[in-house]
Amino acid sequence: MLLSVLAFVGAATLIVLLPGPDTLVVVRSILRGGRRQGVLTALGNLTGLAVWVLAAALGIAALLHASRIGYDVLRAVGACYLIYLGVNAYLSRGTTQEQVEGRQGILGTGYRAGVLTNLLNPKVGVFFVTFLPGFIPHGTSVGLMTAVFGAIFVVLTALYWVLLLAVAGTVTSWMNEPRIRRRLDIATAGVLVGFGIRLATE
Repeated sequence: MLLSVLAFVGAATLIVLLPGPDTLVVVRSILRGGRRQGVLTALGNLTGLAVWVLAAALGIAALLHASRIGYDVLRAVGACYLIYLGVNAYLSRGTTQEQVEGRQGILGTGYRAGVLTNLLNPKVGVFFVTFLPGFIPHGTSVGLMTAVFGAIFVVLTALYWVLLLAVAGTVTSWMNEPRIRRRLDIATAGVLVGFGIRLATE
């Protein structure tokens, strides 16, 4: 049991450290509104993860994995959302938070962005269905252990956000320089659109 937990923690830590759309959206929020917006977006991400964990524990995510149509629909919506975020980042490149406020789309800021970026990515649900079972010891409750491992994954992700947000203050002034911010916005836009296209075509 203990060895299974330790093995999962090691593997999950490596996965959490890999940058993905969630990281880019949090960084984008920091650029747009400072640490407060970054915290809200990270909380949204954790909420989305918690929903996926609950879904996996209840077997809903397994149904999504088995339903090609359901997966494809959610994948298409998620891809469109990532592309939307990328286009929005490009259009508002180099602008200040004051200039951005009032122009943000209905899906594009703070807590809402964190939640939707996570929930609209079916790969997260499939990840919990396909990755977690490999660490569940024989003879234990699959649903219970899925919930336990999922909770561990959420905690590890929360620690990652804490570390990221802790250093955000030291780089905010650098990131807010108009020239640097414009370049970061363009880079973020390109990567988000790339993630969206990749999600749509996989």
